[in-house]
Amino acid sequence: MFTNVKASLEEIDDSLKDIEGRRDSLIKNTRDVINDCSNSIVSLHRSDFDKARERMDKAKATLDALRAQARTDLYKYIVVPEQELVEAYMLRSIAEDKVLPSKKDLGVSGPAYLMGMLDCVGELKRMIYDSLRAGKSEESTKLFYVMEEIYSSVYPFAAFDNLVSGLRRKLDIAKVLIEDIRALVTEEKRRQKIMMAMDDLKQHLDKATMNKPT
Repeated sequence: MFTNVKASLEEIDDSLKDIEGRRDSLIKNTRDVINDCSNSIVSLHRSDFDKARERMDKAKATLDALRAQARTDLYKYIVVPEQELVEAYMLRSIAEDKVLPSKKDLGVSGPAYLMGMLDCVGELKRMIYDSLRAGKSEESTKLFYVMEEIYSSVYPFAAFDNLVSGLRRKLDIAKVLIEDIRALVTEEKRRQKIMMAMDDLKQHLDKATMNKPT
């Protein structure tokens, strides 16, 4: 009577064990991917591009291999690592003034690509602060324009927030960051104009003093 039931239960047991094994492997190895991406971003901020490239390429290779384990039933476990990968590669391309990678270049899902782009905005804010501290106002302005372009490019997808969970929230955060940097960049430009005006005045006064009859 229970012959068919027993065979079905054995099949289910094998299937669940397979899923459990793949899930455990994904949890462990995707953690390594996230760590490599995070460390590569730290290296980028330190201008150590070779080390950054090495870490993120390693992360990408690991993630490419994990997709075979994830298949469709466990794909949710690699969405966040994909997102981190997009962020790292985007930031690297911006730092090296290269064309931004496409979704196909990185082999990631659409939602991960969108979310990773928005995560990059926060790292650009840090780069802008570093540029301003180094007195590189032109570079900071250029990075600010990149922030704005990323936001405006992803914003139309806000309508799909019900399909890409958390997208609108990340857009809201990006908007706040952009407005903060807009105020900072505007103030820096104002400061630069004042400094230039003071230098011009000083040169004019020095010239007038030199030409003054004794």
